[in-house]
Amino acid sequence: MRVFGIDCGTEYTGWGVVEMVDGPRESRLEPIAAGAIKLDRKHRTPQRLHQVYVELTALLEAYSPEVVAIEDVFFAANAKSALKLGHVRGVAMLSAAACGLPVVEYAPLSIKSAVVGHGLAAKEQVQFMVARLLDLERAPEPADAADALAIAICHIHNARSAQGLLR
Repeated sequence: MRVFGIDCGTEYTGWGVVEMVDGPRESRLEPIAAGAIKLDRKHRTPQRLHQVYVELTALLEAYSPEVVAIEDVFFAANAKSALKLGHVRGVAMLSAAACGLPVVEYAPLSIKSAVVGHGLAAKEQVQFMVARLLDLERAPEPADAADALAIAICHIHNARSAQGLLR
């Protein structure tokens, strides 16, 4: 199972690809790639959204995932920030749909629980555990890439649990 995780943001949109590799004795998580799309603050919102669409679509085509996992909507104190984030989430979903891929959404608490073990984990704990789970020497940079990998890991854990295959 290959999962493309997306951590939507208005300055950086993180992305990460994780694959579950089934071996003869056990399964393991394999990191394929990760990074972030840096959005230019000088550009207006339509140009920034276009950049997200173009870059995500190219990445989805390059890495051929089976599914795209993104963070679900959260409630922010600042309505304007939440609206801007919603625009980016919509573009991420559009990119996946344009590539014919299903999209699954996970609440931030679910993502943290799947990766760290509790839903109130700090960002640094998530980054540390992503590195541990993927057998990386250090946490992926930028932090948005680590968050995207965490979202992908969350989906793999949930999908395997639903199938009764989590070991």
